[in-house]
Amino acid sequence: MYRQMPSGHRLITFNAEPAVLNAIEDWKNWLQHEKRYSVHTLDAYSRDLSIFLAFLAKHLGFQPGLNDLSKLKTSDFRSYLAKRTNDGLSRTSLARVLSTVRNFFKFLERSELLHNAAIRGFRTPKIPKSIPKAFSEEEAFEVLTGISMFAPEPWIGKRDVALITLLYGGGLRLGEALSLNFLDASSIKPGGTLLISGKGGKQRVIPMLDVIAETMTEYIQACPYVQNEEDPLFVGMRGKRLNPGVFQKQMRKLRIYLGFSETATPHALRHSFATHLLSGGGDLRTIQELLGHASLSTTQRYTDVDAQRLNAVYQSAHPRAKRT
Repeated sequence: MYRQMPSGHRLITFNAEPAVLNAIEDWKNWLQHEKRYSVHTLDAYSRDLSIFLAFLAKHLGFQPGLNDLSKLKTSDFRSYLAKRTNDGLSRTSLARVLSTVRNFFKFLERSELLHNAAIRGFRTPKIPKSIPKAFSEEEAFEVLTGISMFAPEPWIGKRDVALITLLYGGGLRLGEALSLNFLDASSIKPGGTLLISGKGGKQRVIPMLDVIAETMTEYIQACPYVQNEEDPLFVGMRGKRLNPGVFQKQMRKLRIYLGFSETATPHALRHSFATHLLSGGGDLRTIQELLGHASLSTTQRYTDVDAQRLNAVYQSAHPRAKRT
């Protein structure tokens, strides 16, 4: 049985027996209302589970039911990961899709619908430690001053400048910025603060720099669409909430124009925010709060970035570094 379920902005098809489909609905409601996962996370989890169930239908030769899920062996999960590896997924993505499947099976067990020992003992692929790719201060300035050149309308250029200034000046995720409404803009003023709802509904307060308030005011004054409190703050050509893909496309154009690497993405602005704060003497705990990280270990990755920069300066400038 196939069923299309709304997940955020998409309809996602699940290929399974009715009892599994009902369990999926309960699982998604639990993630949304109990765990308070964001729309983007729900989309990702739903998409991953849909691909897993489609694989099982082909792998088993029939649509899986709850009893079939309980009988899956380690070899079945390995076959799934092998298929996703052949699809070109990285180790990080493999770990994410396995996490989705684990989460679903854990929910089924908690709901006393089934028990599967194989998924509990299956190891997650080891993820290589990654260091966030940040812009240098000069590169960040080039991005801020260059993004408007690709705008089809002057007001869109002001929108993109305001958005980039908010990402770099406040350390926001792109999804967090695009979820803001005009009501939130009332607090974006010199000396003010902005309340952000991040992953898992975790809230944090971001101080507003004068330059953020200035670029935001210029954009709001130029925006041709109605500005009621519940209207989206960042809108596209037709006045609807700005799609992340549209802005990411603008960043790709700018990246090619400036000759930057593929790591020059909107999320790199958030990394740059943290890295430059650390370079300027900010302490890890404060940066953790500003980024909304649940764990300090996540924030500590930025010490590796800063250590690389310090080492590069040392190697190029210190007389003893050049001696063999």
